Amino acid sequence: MDFDPVFYDDGGSAAASPGRSICHAGCGRPSRVCLCPHLPPSPIPTSTTVVILHHPHALRRNPLSTLPLLERSLSNLHLLPGRRLLPSSTPLLPPPSPNPVLLLYPSPGAADLASWCRSTPPSARASPTLLLIDGTWRQAKEMHAASLPFLSSLGVIPVALPVDSGVDGDSMFESELVVKKEPHKGCMSTMEAVARALRLLEPEGKGEEIEEAMLGVLRAMVAFQAEHLQNRTVKPRVKMRKKKELKREELQSNARLM
Repeated sequence: MDFDPVFYDDGGSAAASPGRSICHAGCGRPSRVCLCPHLPPSPIPTSTTVVILHHPHALRRNPLSTLPLLERSLSNLHLLPGRRLLPSSTPLLPPPSPNPVLLLYPSPGAADLASWCRSTPPSARASPTLLLIDGTWRQAKEMHAASLPFLSSLGVIPVALPVDSGVDGDSMFESELVVKKEPHKGCMSTMEAVARALRLLEPEGKGEEIEEAMLGVLRAMVAFQAEHLQNRTVKPRVKMRKKKELKREELQSNARLM
């Protein structure tokens, strides 16, 4: 769950500089890295309702967040800013109903989403609601814990995509879909997590098309960022000195002069 851990975390990078040309009418990114040609001509309709609880800082402080691209890719998607879910948060999460509400979050008790789909009859998983949490790893853990009382009252089904905590994750130079260096194998951006989940949840045949359309946008975004970092000249950082160290060096220097 930048989903971040849904533990699917979106990364961050340098924001657009003042005066830089921005694609305000489309993807909202700097014009030289505009992703509009890679976005679907119109938002894709889905039978799955996607609801993302995102930290209030996820968009303002994270210029590489995939949430804006998700919003322009899917028509049945709803972004909820906040640090926890409450009964007053949204009418999108009604009391228990025939349509399942799935929380895509790698908690210990979460079922593998693919296994859940195979073991659940199509009629019992029609038109589901897919709920995700987006923030940094620490934020997502706190948001999940704070939302548990409300989620428990809804009869939410916890599910997850495979994550191997014993293996280091890839970076954008090792995978065309990784926004930033991931801590574990299987961790992914919110956009990739939604794409992988919709492949499993949408009616047969349609899910694969939706997944590929969304991953195409993500590949273009990662390619732009990787190219930027490869061509970037990084100035060495000035080592920060503690006041005690500076004072000690000053005293030593004065003693030598005496």
